Amino acid sequence: MKLLNKAISKQVKGFTLPEVLVVLVIIGILLLIALPNLMPLISKAKSQEAQLQLNHLHSLQKTHFYMHSKYNEELSAVDFEQELLVSDGGKANYRIEVVEVGPNTFKARATAVVDFDGDGVFNIWEIDQDKNLVEVTKD
Repeated sequence: MKLLNKAISKQVKGFTLPEVLVVLVIIGILLLIALPNLMPLISKAKSQEAQLQLNHLHSLQKTHFYMHSKYNEELSAVDFEQELLVSDGGKANYRIEVVEVGPNTFKARATAVVDFDGDGVFNIWEIDQDKNLVEVTKD
């Protein structure tokens, strides 16, 4: 019995609940300070998706042009599959579409379906038959 009382009376060193809460509050404040500075980096990283998808579409359109001597306005005709959008439960942040087709020209657009920095402006990228990739609207 004495051994049990000795073990119970022995204090274990640790943190109290108020100490843990103070640390969590400090971490939260630091995150709130740092987050606005990181938003441009997050937008830039997400825009890589649009650039890669448009470059891929350009390659498919060029292949279609070499085979049929014309560009096509249908994504399925050039074997491009739009990934399921974030707004529809998928992973893609950009809607890809062909906006202009001529005898020897085409223009495709990637429009963000998510406002990355919350300012109400959606990111838009475009590419043409000469592989000129341009950010039309910055987010």
